[in-house]
Amino acid sequence: MAGLRSGFGRYTHAIVRGIPESLAKEALRTGTGEEVDLAKAQREEEAYVEVLRTQLGLEVVELPADESLPDCVFVEDAAVVCGDTALITRPGAPSRRRETEAIKATLKDLNLNIVEMADENATLDGGDVLFTGQEFFVGLSKRTNQRGAEILADAFKDYAVSTVPVMEGLHLKSFCSMGGPGLIVIGSSEPAQKALKTMQQMSDHRYDKLTVPDDGAANCIYMNLPNKGHVLLHCTPEQYPESAKVFEKLKDYTLIPLSNLEKVKVDGALTCCSVLINKKANM
Repeated sequence: MAGLRSGFGRYTHAIVRGIPESLAKEALRTGTGEEVDLAKAQREEEAYVEVLRTQLGLEVVELPADESLPDCVFVEDAAVVCGDTALITRPGAPSRRRETEAIKATLKDLNLNIVEMADENATLDGGDVLFTGQEFFVGLSKRTNQRGAEILADAFKDYAVSTVPVMEGLHLKSFCSMGGPGLIVIGSSEPAQKALKTMQQMSDHRYDKLTVPDDGAANCIYMNLPNKGHVLLHCTPEQYPESAKVFEKLKDYTLIPLSNLEKVKVDGALTCCSVLINKKANM
């Protein structure tokens, strides 16, 4: 397992997608919420892409926005990539199903092995999939069902797959993410803590936890990059001041705060906006 952990968080490529103007009025949202400032949302996305490309040195494939797909910036939901295999999902919201087409074409161009979710009874959003480097946890939510989890298990046979009921929030990763090898970042709410307990009970592995006061702040992006070491993209102190203080306790990390004040209004989080890939030289 040490080998798996040592390679955890290595990425070479990222797929991102532009924000359509339709996001402001037509993107799906769980609450009524505030109106999205489109210009600010687009600036947030530009800053996010700039960090991936310039600061972290990833090769970024930037897909154009599609006005007929208001949620298309949230590319994570359209595919789950592990190693050289890409599972093209079947998003739980019917209005989002066509988002997978451009993502699938891009992953094919990157020479990944494509697995498609053809079963019409299955639903799976990538936001419900937490890969720890050692196993998968799949949230059973309004967007992801048991059949979707079974197809994911079939696609990635080398790893155990456990399901976790998502009682509140849109996705499993609405209140958790990986903060490093063997480290789960988790929100402090009761539903988040219950989900963590379920994961700990189901797993044969031991995980450390980093609890943050705000569930939304628990969604962050961990990378382990050559010449950069441990990197964590996380919420800004402006958005979640108390949670940002918790991240500052992580020693030997490069901490990169990123604003998500606008996209969070339509349930968007940091992991939602990229599909990360570790492409080997011969792939």
